[in-house]
Amino acid sequence: MPIIKSAKKRVKVTRKATVRNSKTKRSLKSALKAFVKKSDNKSHSAAQSNLDKAVKKGLVHKNKAARIKKQLAAQAKAAGVKPAKSTKAAAKKAAPAKNPVRPAQPKPAAKKPTAKKK
Repeated sequence: MPIIKSAKKRVKVTRKATVRNSKTKRSLKSALKAFVKKSDNKSHSAAQSNLDKAVKKGLVHKNKAARIKKQLAAQAKAAGVKPAKSTKAAAKKAAPAKNPVRPAQPKPAAKKPTAKKK
């Protein structure tokens, strides 16, 4: 058991991270198994999404995730699953811009310093 305060904190932080990582890994594995069991568009996109989350959290290397995604796409193609349109691209087209660009307004002229009287 650690004695130093910072070491105690590291134990707590590590426990939390372990739980969080195991949840992410479990959801990734279940998504991949669900896709293998039932090859359809929904399970394919869920598996890819879980892979992206695992990469973002540093659990899976990005190249490994790319390799797995490629394998999933090949399995989906063999199963006859047609790729769905990207939901992100559709959302960008449908949603209006949150912060519209305003036209540039002219800056006020700087005041000239007053001349000193002698």
